[in-house]
Amino acid sequence: MHDIVVIGGGPAGMTAALYAQRNGKSTLVLDKAGFGGQITHSPKVENIPGFDKISGNEFADRFLSQILAQGAEIDFENVVAVERRDDGTFAVRTEEGAVHECRAVVLATGVKHRMLGLPGEEKLVGNGISFCAVCDGDFYADRDVCVAGGGNSGLQEAILLAAKSRKVIILQDLPALTGEMKLREAVERRPNVEVITNVKIVGYDTTDDAFRGVRIADATTGAERTVAADGLFVAIGLIPENAPFADWASLDARGYFDSGEDCTTKTPGVFVAGDCRAKNIRQVATAAADGATAALAACRYLDS
Repeated sequence: MHDIVVIGGGPAGMTAALYAQRNGKSTLVLDKAGFGGQITHSPKVENIPGFDKISGNEFADRFLSQILAQGAEIDFENVVAVERRDDGTFAVRTEEGAVHECRAVVLATGVKHRMLGLPGEEKLVGNGISFCAVCDGDFYADRDVCVAGGGNSGLQEAILLAAKSRKVIILQDLPALTGEMKLREAVERRPNVEVITNVKIVGYDTTDDAFRGVRIADATTGAERTVAADGLFVAIGLIPENAPFADWASLDARGYFDSGEDCTTKTPGVFVAGDCRAKNIRQVATAAADGATAALAACRYLDS
């Protein structure tokens, strides 16, 4: 039996494992896909403390090596359920048929970006398609970029990109932008931002697998044309995958864990950390902070 099972191998989950191991607790980290989370989609990151710049993949590899050196165990498994036993311990069940017993659980399940669902999309993520202007905006300095989405997230991305990119083109599938008035006004004040409404992105323009732009269709007439760009920032929402754990940690209306900065839940022994938690800012730094907070709270719980 492990002291703690961490579900999710992004920055929050790996930080939780690091702090738990350094506090003498045996830790198992489970992730269904790969360690590092969303940051692995970023070819260059410049906002992680201690690094002038680093690729998301290199950061994830270094982090993974660090927690393994501390004695954490890892496995690639998809967790489908958590059960609480009469003695207060937990059974973590995976799609692969394994059952991992532990005394505390840290849910660091992260989120996934809502995609457009177009052919060839996955190959372009990190190679033309990005999700975070704070993370990847410098990569497109003095270049032309598109932003998919006219809500708050899309407008915020566009404003950040407009400070460095040559031109920003917002593509909205509705007749008008839906973000807050102040954000719309801020977009209107930027001369290098163009807004195209009532269009759907129907495909990607590529040459030898390199991103060259997007194909858009008028939502009313269906007429298609190509918008040339060096990159596309997709800002059409995030999807938390917390439903399997709703019995142990309350969810808010959008499906995020409804937990405060202390990362505790309604269930003793269950803690949450990272982008899966209801919060205003989702960055590597805030995910790591959650991971440390959740791990130390779990250690106090185990020691009490």
